[in-house]
Amino acid sequence: MSRTPQEIFQSYVYAGPFTRNADALAENFTEDGVIELPLLPAGAAFPRRLVGREEIRAVMAAHYERQAEGSRTPNAEKSAYVLHTTSDPDVFIAEIDTVFDGDGDGETVSLVQIFRVRDGRIARLRDYFAPDLMS
Repeated sequence: MSRTPQEIFQSYVYAGPFTRNADALAENFTEDGVIELPLLPAGAAFPRRLVGREEIRAVMAAHYERQAEGSRTPNAEKSAYVLHTTSDPDVFIAEIDTVFDGDGDGETVSLVQIFRVRDGRIARLRDYFAPDLMS
């Protein structure tokens, strides 16, 4: 299954932040896929590293359930991203500005994600964002 970086990224974002569907999110990853959140402090409530599709599914399902009440919603029309390909065809970088609906103009959160893919799925995702977003 060969997908472009654009297709992989859009599928990941739709399954994750926009629909909070842990099953669909997990299916974007290889069986041994890894999510790393290097900026989270040690001992944070959310793990800094998730290994394997099933751990990703379970941890994200619990996280989305906790987020359900009173959480901010990303605004797809106001949010923006740029994908950067690299000399390695299995690596791309997403530069993201997510706008959350709220009072006034909403809040913008900027982050960078580095994707390493294998066979059209995410093998490793490094997510660099403000750690307070996970509280």
